[in-house]
Amino acid sequence: MISKKDIEKIVCEKLNNTSYFLVDITVSNDNNIVVEIDSFDFVDIDFCIALSREIEQHYDRDIEDFDLEVGSAGLSAPFKVEQQYQKNIGKEVEVLTKKGEKIIGTLLSSTFDSFCLQYEKLEKQEGCKRKTKILHETTFEKENIKYIKHLIRFK
Repeated sequence: MISKKDIEKIVCEKLNNTSYFLVDITVSNDNNIVVEIDSFDFVDIDFCIALSREIEQHYDRDIEDFDLEVGSAGLSAPFKVEQQYQKNIGKEVEVLTKKGEKIIGTLLSSTFDSFCLQYEKLEKQEGCKRKTKILHETTFEKENIKYIKHLIRFK
């Protein structure tokens, strides 16, 4: 069976000194390998092809049969690594907390265990008949959220 650690070593060597970073690697029991990468700029299909070829060069299909897929982590996929948080600072994101609260706001900052979000919430103010939008800045512990992902809107 092909080792996830061996694939990770090959991928990290290829990504070294580039704008790309590793998001995830999965290797199933029947050697279906999926490598997800991202970049602070954009993910180029030619780079994915080159990375795929680099991985394939290290294995002999006659000895170990495998399927390999190398691609982008996906524009609207939940964040998995800190670099994705850093890449999306200043952008609109959707957060789902473990309590089931969905919040849409702007990602202001991120550390390895928390992030700060600015968002508007309708609240009833004293002396007002209608609810008004109030701007909040809240720090969330990453362990208390189900997911955070880049929000794409077509206006």
